[in-house]
Amino acid sequence: MVETKNLNGFDFSPEINLARYLRSIQQFPLLSGEEEFALAQEYVKTKDAKISYKLITSHLRLVVKIVSQFNGYGLPVADLIAEGNMGLLIAVEKFDPHKGNRFSTYAMWWIKASIQKYILNSWSLVKIGTTAAQKKLFFNLRRLKDKMNLMHDAQMSDKIIGDIAQCLEVSPKEVVSMNERLKAHDGSLNAVLQHDGDKNHEWLDFVADAKPNQEAVLSQCEISRKRKKMFASSLACLNEREKDILFKRRLLEKNVTLDELSQTYHISKERVRQIELNSIKKLRQHMTQMQ
Repeated sequence: MVETKNLNGFDFSPEINLARYLRSIQQFPLLSGEEEFALAQEYVKTKDAKISYKLITSHLRLVVKIVSQFNGYGLPVADLIAEGNMGLLIAVEKFDPHKGNRFSTYAMWWIKASIQKYILNSWSLVKIGTTAAQKKLFFNLRRLKDKMNLMHDAQMSDKIIGDIAQCLEVSPKEVVSMNERLKAHDGSLNAVLQHDGDKNHEWLDFVADAKPNQEAVLSQCEISRKRKKMFASSLACLNEREKDILFKRRLLEKNVTLDELSQTYHISKERVRQIELNSIKKLRQHMTQMQ
């Protein structure tokens, strides 16, 4: 375990901080149903922060209990507790004591919802659990496979897949799809691939940089510079009218229409088009000769 100490020698490692937090929340008293109702009723009227503090702190242990149900997702327990506490804060604001439910019963839904949302957003870079069926599968498929003692996917026959689909009220196709996605969990670029002497090779060592190197960039800049020079030199083969028509038809951000140019030069639109095309042809021929 890696320990993190400040200058005074105090241990601030995640494990020690979590243990301190779990000890500290034991000091807050639990509330009876009558006390919950009275405090919630008073908070609806006054929005007093001291009342919400009592409701929240008395249910911090409930958050920890619910977090214990979400082991196995590879996420820090402290982060899951923090997300659960956020759900608890939302529950305090939305709770209506006159609907007949205990606050703890109502808060459980918001706590679980916050934790599940965090897990879905953090578990994979690829978005997962976008539908109700996918969320249900994500949080229940592994549990059902463990309950059925399915050690590997070879044991998942069509009948078992059908039973899981029926139990969770989803399609067999969705069961197969989620099972594949759960197996293909995101890997770290720093994961060690092999051991070669004293050097550990990671995925990152074999990821190619798609950006061009310095030599390629300089070469492209040189080519671009030469083309611009050739183009500027080739313009000398055009007369002033040809240059003007070419620029106004092809090189301006907003091209001038054939009709406008025909009125400017008192020629037909077809003649303007011919001059434009002939100018391009002359430029190409001149630039080809310069290469």
